[in-house]
Amino acid sequence: MRKIKPDPSLVSCCGIFCGACGSYLNQKCDGCHQTESRSWCKVRECCNKKGISTCAQCNEFADPNACGKFNNLITKVVGFFTKSDRPACLKQIHETGLETYAVKMAALKMRAIRRT
Repeated sequence: MRKIKPDPSLVSCCGIFCGACGSYLNQKCDGCHQTESRSWCKVRECCNKKGISTCAQCNEFADPNACGKFNNLITKVVGFFTKSDRPACLKQIHETGLETYAVKMAALKMRAIRRT
């Protein structure tokens, strides 16, 4: 089993911290950026095309919810079941930086900021 480490490369394109995910920790997944089988993810595809790590770096939309790739049915369902607030994650990445966000999420042992 892997240990949680504050690695910025483990922050997914949509703001989830893969470093605290059970699949990553149990070595079933290498994280959003490292796993090529995530080709179904439109957010990942868009970030890769734009050459950015996360949607927090996107200049096209001030609010990620305005982006159809970020705010679609699949991501809404995933967010509902995981109780994650991915827009809040991206806001925090934008405000504090990727490294600070990764350190915080690793210390809290959380994949995402929880929806309130």
